[in-house]
Amino acid sequence: MEKEETQNKEDQNLKDENSEVKADKQAHEETENKEEEEQLSPEDEIEKLKDKVARTFAEMENQRRRFEKEKDEAFEYGGFSFARETLNLLDNLERSKQTLESDETIKDKDTLKKLIEHINIINNDMISIFKKNNIEPIKAINEKLDPNLHQAMMEVEDDTKDQGTIVQEIQKGFMMKDRLLRPSLVAVSKKKVEDKQNNQKNQENEGKEAKN
Repeated sequence: MEKEETQNKEDQNLKDENSEVKADKQAHEETENKEEEEQLSPEDEIEKLKDKVARTFAEMENQRRRFEKEKDEAFEYGGFSFARETLNLLDNLERSKQTLESDETIKDKDTLKKLIEHINIINNDMISIFKKNNIEPIKAINEKLDPNLHQAMMEVEDDTKDQGTIVQEIQKGFMMKDRLLRPSLVAVSKKKVEDKQNNQKNQENEGKEAKN
């Protein structure tokens, strides 16, 4: 027991000595740093202060630019979410129009024609309001599929169009200035399987004739 107590006391003393050494070293380093600062000439102090002031102004300028950019974006695209939600009204108008036109009980009647006319007027008015606020519909029909603007939902066999040409617009897409509000949902053309097989055979025959 006495040996263990003696060993513990020695270990504790060693720890205390190490702590004192570290404290002395830290105090010595702080003293050296202070002495170095005190040894700076007035010219060096001025240069040091100039550097601090320049850094402070640079940070302030960067913050100002970030604030201006955020303010401009908020002004330009502040109604972005609202505009995207409003597009649902156009979709509902179009669905209502299709439902009425397919209703056999009122088909080819004057009542239906008047309803469709009113729906078209409302639709055109909304499109006009969108345009005044820099919201434009995306061109789709007969355009080449652009993944940045269009989203292909299905393929339709059509030999009269180049492959990848938009032949049907399922849902109209819109841009808000240079930002995509929502993509157009479309159907694109593809060649018939028979034509593909014939093209492959023709290419194979041409290759054989070239070898001969």
